[in-house]
Amino acid sequence: MLQNGRWTTAPVRSELDGDVLRVEAHEGSDTWRVTSYGFVHDTEHALLEPFGTEEAVEVSFVLDFTAQFDQAGVFLRVSATEWIKAGVELSDGVPQVGAVVTHGHSDWSVAPVPEWLGRVVTVRASRSGDAVTVRAKAAGEPFRLVRVAHLDAGAEVSAGLFCCAPTRAGFEVAYTGYSRGPADASLHP
Repeated sequence: MLQNGRWTTAPVRSELDGDVLRVEAHEGSDTWRVTSYGFVHDTEHALLEPFGTEEAVEVSFVLDFTAQFDQAGVFLRVSATEWIKAGVELSDGVPQVGAVVTHGHSDWSVAPVPEWLGRVVTVRASRSGDAVTVRAKAAGEPFRLVRVAHLDAGAEVSAGLFCCAPTRAGFEVAYTGYSRGPADASLHP
């Protein structure tokens, strides 16, 4: 799982336990730029490797989040001011599938998925041309479309898994899968 990856910010700990990568996030870790809150956070724990055009990345993890803003999923990074994170975040007591797209300023889109709690969730980001298509699912369900976002076709991008724990210590994510492959053939089935 990401043998050639590098952390954007090292976590408290990361260890391979059989086929499961366990990552403990630092309290206060987060990633956001300006919009609505006025602050900049750039302390996410993202384990990234180079990511080409016409490529997709999938990350799977156990959704057992318990504190406000616990989050995990896929991270695509061009720079500190241009990146995309997509996954599940606990917000106001409910797991929310969504994405933050940042081109200088961040935006955030979410949809509640309380039925995913306690299950393995897979988040997929597929890069093709000038777009990244984000899909997600819980085990046993088909992928659902989460977001289509712009990303410059010529940008040098790194991608991989991420987690953050903005409000607490001791948040650990159990990543159960990681894979790379060709981009999705089309936006619609």
